[in-house]
Formats: sequence, structure tokens, C-alpha cells
Amino acid sequence: MEQTWRWFGPDDPITLPQIGQVGASGIVTALHHIPYGVVWSVEEIAKRRDMIEADASLGLRWSVVESLPVSEAIKLGEDNLASLFENYRQSLRNLASCGVTTVCYNFMPVLDWTRTELAHRLPGGGTALRFDADRYAAFDCYILERPNAEADHASDVLDRARAWIGRASQADKDRLLATIMAGLPGAFDRYDVPGLRRMLARYRDIGHAELRDNYARFLREVVPAAEECGVRLCVHPDDPPRDLFGLPRVVSNADDLQFIVDACPSPANGITFCTGALGAGAQNDVPAMAVRFAPHVQFVHLRNVSKSPDGTFMEADHLGGDVDMVAVVTAMLNEQARRKDAGEPGWRIPFRPDHGHELLDDTGRGTHPGYPLIGRLKGLAEIRGVMTAVAAINHLPV
Repeated sequence: MEQTWRWFGPDDPITLPQIGQVGASGIVTALHHIPYGVVWSVEEIAKRRDMIEADASLGLRWSVVESLPVSEAIKLGEDNLASLFENYRQSLRNLASCGVTTVCYNFMPVLDWTRTELAHRLPGGGTALRFDADRYAAFDCYILERPNAEADHASDVLDRARAWIGRASQADKDRLLATIMAGLPGAFDRYDVPGLRRMLARYRDIGHAELRDNYARFLREVVPAAEECGVRLCVHPDDPPRDLFGLPRVVSNADDLQFIVDACPSPANGITFCTGALGAGAQNDVPAMAVRFAPHVQFVHLRNVSKSPDGTFMEADHLGGDVDMVAVVTAMLNEQARRKDAGEPGWRIPFRPDHGHELLDDTGRGTHPGYPLIGRLKGLAEIRGVMTAVAAINHLPV
């Protein structure tokens, strides 16, 4: 499998030469400076591609786009979307013309990945990202004050949420809002509490069925163009895979993934298989999903989580936590071998070590939450070892 690394562009504290040292060959990046819905021009794409490939000795290439954002108006299913759909199609054509043909995106309304702590203390001094059911409920019910929010939380979680809000300072509440808004680096839509309330109000009449309909419409509009120009689209699962703040989420479980691949059958309509996002859902058998959906997987995120019955979860070591990483890796290597045997071009599946713990000299570096250097390098090294062993035992191509 192709080893890749997420890089946030020229402002990322982690440099391309450092990425070259970790052993990755593919760069996963996006043009975060371009507002949602605006065409990614050939000039801007080529500029980023050439920046990545400028030092040939590093052996780097722009392997995957993560992400080409879907405008909120498309998720809402508003009228007069023709220009937004065409801009998305044109961005795909421009990426393909520059040799970038794997495009990750998500269909999460309003918020991207959501956590309540960005630096949960670990034994020994490292830190991890964490989603705490109590703090989420405290924000939902007592800071956001969403109508009828209490009905979405268990009574014991609400008791602990009230206790937290009772002792929280204004700085604690502000920090929680900033943490919830931290999910998408380069996001143009970050909200204060009144702004988030207004955004949620726009989704008042959007339930799961309506959001699925709007998603299927998006697929029908863009997948044929992607197939025509040789782009492989791959949706990222919801993170966490559950409704948030009354917003429906429709990329959370096996039924959702089956709906997506059936909504617009095409080799250009694929999945980003994220073990961390899917693994945070108690309903998800992640290894079984890896086997079932392997033919549709175009990109893989490998990380792990440890979760509790109340919905709390923490990002664990890449080979720790609740997800059987060896089983997932085996499923992906078997699928890769099938593609190679079938003579499929580009048979090697790109993967990256997803979020890592902040360790050692990562502290104070100022990297994006979840994307430290040493923590991800540790994860990549561990996964690389698993892949090498599984491939050797089963006589599979790495």
C-alpha cells in the first residue's frame, strides 16, 4: 500500500523534507486557502503539485486530495445549485489534468470531525484527542441551549454535564467551543454560539431521509464527470459516526455506506475507509466492514480508538484500542492483491497514519490538532510493520 502523509501546505510546521524522512512517498493535501464552492484552478493546483515535487530527491508526489469541500448549500439541498455543481466538476477536471486523481471529501453537515478535548493527558505526559459525552452534553444543553437537547442524552450523562457546567469558568466554556470548531483546518465557516444556532436552524427541516436525498443528488451531479476524467471520489465517514446537535449524519454505518455505493454505482464513487471514525461507533464491526466494502475503498485512514458505553471515546495507540488493526490491514492487502491480479491500473491503495498522540518534541511545535510529527511517525512505523508481516505470511504485495 502507498504510504502517505497529510500535509497542510506551506504554513504547516512540518516540512516536506521532514516528511521525506518518515518514509512516506505520497502527500495528502488540499488548497485550504480557496473558499468553499470556488473552482480550484489549474494554476493553483499545479503550484501546489510543483511545490511538493520540487526536490526530486525526496521522492514525493501529490497522491490524494483531502479534502475538496462540499458547500453547505449542497448539503441543504437548496435551489439554484447549478453553478456549485459545475464548479465542483471543474475542480475535478483541473485536478485530473494535473495528475491528481484520488479525491477525499465528506458530507458532514455544519461540523467536521468533533472532539471535546484536544490535549487529553496520557500517562507519561503525551496527549490525545478525546470526545467526552459529558462535555458534549454540557455544550449542547447548557451553552448552545439547543431546544429539547436533553432528550438526546442519557440521564447519567446529563447529571455529569450539569456538574461540569456548574464548575466551568467562562474560559472553560470558550475553550470547549473552540475545540468543537477545530475539526477542519482552513475552514472558512467557524461559528460563535449565536452563529452555530443560526446554522442549526437552517437544518430544522432536514432529517436523515432529506440529507440522503441531497447527498444522492450530489453524487448524480458529480460522479459522471469524475468517471469521465479518471478521478476516484472517496467519502470520509462521519466523525464521530452519530448525529450531533440535532444534525443528521448519513455516513456512519454499514447501511449508510451501502446506500452511497448504490446511489450512483461507478468506480468513481468510492469510500475513504477510516478506522478511527467508524471505530468510534459501537454499532460498527470495522473489520467486517473492511471486508465488505473493500472493492469500493480508494483511500485508507488507519488509527484506533478506545470507547465507553456512554459514547465517550479517546484516540488510542494505532495498534491499541478497540479496532483489530491487523484484520483491517489484512482485508486491505487482500483487496490490493485482487486489483493487481485483475490488472487494474493504480492497484496500490494509498493509506495514511491518521491522528497521532502528541509526544516528546511534538509539544509546542504548533501542529494542527491530531497531526503531530512524532506521534504519526510512531503510528506509521507500527502500521508499516504490520503490513510487512501480513504480506510476508500471506504472500501478498505490499
